[in-house]
Amino acid sequence: MTIAWRRTLFLVFLIAIWELGYRVFDWGWKFPSPLQTAEAFVDGFANGHLFGSILASMRRLLISFVISILLGTGLGFLFARFRFLDETFGFLVVALQTVPSIAWLPFAIIWFGLNDTSVIFITAIGATWTMSMASRTGIAQISKIHLRAARMMGTGNGLKLFYQVMLPAAFPHLITGVRVAWAFAWRALTAGELIGRGLGLGQTLQDSRDIGDTATLLCVVIIIALIGTISDHFCFKRLEDGIMVRFGLHAAKN
Repeated sequence: MTIAWRRTLFLVFLIAIWELGYRVFDWGWKFPSPLQTAEAFVDGFANGHLFGSILASMRRLLISFVISILLGTGLGFLFARFRFLDETFGFLVVALQTVPSIAWLPFAIIWFGLNDTSVIFITAIGATWTMSMASRTGIAQISKIHLRAARMMGTGNGLKLFYQVMLPAAFPHLITGVRVAWAFAWRALTAGELIGRGLGLGQTLQDSRDIGDTATLLCVVIIIALIGTISDHFCFKRLEDGIMVRFGLHAAKN
């Protein structure tokens, strides 16, 4: 039996248990049935609300993700190259990495107001620290012999050395950091959108909670899980596996 079939049968089993629990334990007042959830999916996409919320959230997420990748990679390079900076600001980043992104929400509201900028700030800060630590580790582990050889071949010590030698050599760590940063950004985005305005998956969660629409609430949770799983499996995981194989860190799959 293939993995796809196992997963399909497992999901069918979960839905059957879900339906049984709904009928036997009378969950109707606090949790929707599979049929109610499916109807909420159909209605949400038919009127365009769920599709619009997905697009709005993805726009904010991609902007935040690009910001976090650029900032995190740059910080990681600086930490790996300058010991004083690593022992001071790098130490602070390790501490900041343990702080949940939502803890910055009051500051974001004070600084930027209830708008997209606050949501993007919360989302970006949730992924930047993780990305900076991953890039720092990847760059710090580059062999000094390779760096000397690159300098002797004319790359110098500046930007050319960074993007021609350091960045490719740190790819295995970088792609792992990107994968984890994406997950952190997703979590931070949903939390940030709870206070946002207009369309967005987090805002849809808030609106559905206010009117007691548990079916739509569950729809949004499922959509977030599906987008996260699909993007991780078909994009980041495949990219990570390809890089690992290319660098000889594990064998290619038949």
